Amino acid sequence: MKFFTTALVLFLAFPALSQEKKIVPPDFPTHRFEEFAEGVHFITGTGTVFVQSNAMMIEGDRDVLVIDSHVTPAAAEALLKAVRSITDKPVRYLANSHYHFDHAHGNQAFPEGVDIIGHEYTREKLLGDVLSENTFLSFTQGIPEDLKKLKAQLDATSGSRKDTLQRRYDVQAAHLKSLKDTIPTPPNVTFDSKMSMHYGGREIQFLFLGRGHTGGDVVVYLPKEGFVFTGDLMLPFLSYMGDGFVDEWPATLERLKALDINTIFPGHGGPIKGKQAITNFQGYLTDLWTRTVEAKKSGLSAMEAAEKIDMTDHKANFRQIQKPGVDPRAVIRIYNRIDSGQK
Repeated sequence: MKFFTTALVLFLAFPALSQEKKIVPPDFPTHRFEEFAEGVHFITGTGTVFVQSNAMMIEGDRDVLVIDSHVTPAAAEALLKAVRSITDKPVRYLANSHYHFDHAHGNQAFPEGVDIIGHEYTREKLLGDVLSENTFLSFTQGIPEDLKKLKAQLDATSGSRKDTLQRRYDVQAAHLKSLKDTIPTPPNVTFDSKMSMHYGGREIQFLFLGRGHTGGDVVVYLPKEGFVFTGDLMLPFLSYMGDGFVDEWPATLERLKALDINTIFPGHGGPIKGKQAITNFQGYLTDLWTRTVEAKKSGLSAMEAAEKIDMTDHKANFRQIQKPGVDPRAVIRIYNRIDSGQK
């Protein structure tokens, strides 16, 4: 069974919820900045450069903090250029929500002297051989073949459709080249559970609430505004679980719910208002763990279980779910967690 998901179709696009915000500038080619409070910008890509993840920028009095560096050095360079279109303040800090390539492999493009903030686990992983790990490979190995298929479509197409395909091809070809230029670069400022900054007239809390999407997820919390940037710990749709701690994730999310928050800014997709989506995801995770444990006890292999596990009772909350079956990488991870005694 071929179960890797390539960068072409990796994440669903969900529009931002309507709320008080300011779009600046409206026509910057690579990034869209939404200012939800003074100096607090939620950043998404426009599609002209493959960025693969959201980012955030918080302005201080003299410089700025950026959260997450995108998927490649080229994507990060585009982000830095876009930041300079918003403010002439230099980037002084970069925070990583977690170690995954689509959020941290732009680190190397940030200027010398920028402090990179992250969990100790994130530093440990980025000092290791992450380019050989299944997560990176499963999301990138299929890109060359997809480019071949896209090229064949290009050759057989004409008119305006050809222009659209050409833009897609150019973006993905540039992305593939930049993937090969990546040198994983770890945080140089690390913490274990909590770190605070008083910056630009507000408190910024960097919190490790427990294991979930990875072993070192950091949420960036602004108590004054009730904002929290969650990376992939909490998305408006199902998160990738191939490195997850599915059995611990619901409790971690319960600690997230305990914060005084009104808006969640996720690593992919649009902002989430309120906490009901957290409860919905907790329910999914709990049921996935229980059903996967039952499948293993019944003697099914991980691949067999991935085909048979039925999560359609959650499809009202997660539109990705159309029929029985779940991502095999999630099931393999859960099986490995069970076999290791959930360490």
